[in-house]
Amino acid sequence: MHAYIALGSNLGDRAFHLREGLRRLGLVGLGPDALSSVWETEPVDAPGSQWFLNLVLRTATSGAPLEILDLLLGIEADVGRVRSVRNAPRTLDLDLLLLGDLRCEGPRLTLPHPRMWERRFVMEPLAEIAPELREPATGRSAREICRALGDTPRVRLWGVLSGSGASSGIIPVFGGEHTRT
Repeated sequence: MHAYIALGSNLGDRAFHLREGLRRLGLVGLGPDALSSVWETEPVDAPGSQWFLNLVLRTATSGAPLEILDLLLGIEADVGRVRSVRNAPRTLDLDLLLLGDLRCEGPRLTLPHPRMWERRFVMEPLAEIAPELREPATGRSAREICRALGDTPRVRLWGVLSGSGASSGIIPVFGGEHTRT
């Protein structure tokens, strides 16, 4: 089945942390079969923080939800994430958004991710790689949801990945904030 994972960083060398997160995801069998561009996004609920770099990937997996969650948390810790206070700046944030059409609600994990459909920093990159993906509750597509979210927080196309593996880089895209068409 397909899993969708969001990656974000707003601390230190943000591009390096995204590349390292992707590399480590590949090492644990969660390498992407689809990958969005990199988006720079205004922090939500963390005023004064550096803007995030975000992307979303799709991967094929047969892993169980909590097994995947533990892999993601391990990668975050390995890349230096410290969970001190809610919405603190972070080297790497990995969120399991969807795992096939699985729905679950528990103390450690809720699927689909409970706030993903409200977050422009998730929906812009998700709509880029899966525009027709449907929200289970309303049936609206990722593209429709993205368009309905409005212009805040600010989100702009920042770059695209180049190369592969640990030597890959991010090529910045300049020209201001992304305009939807």
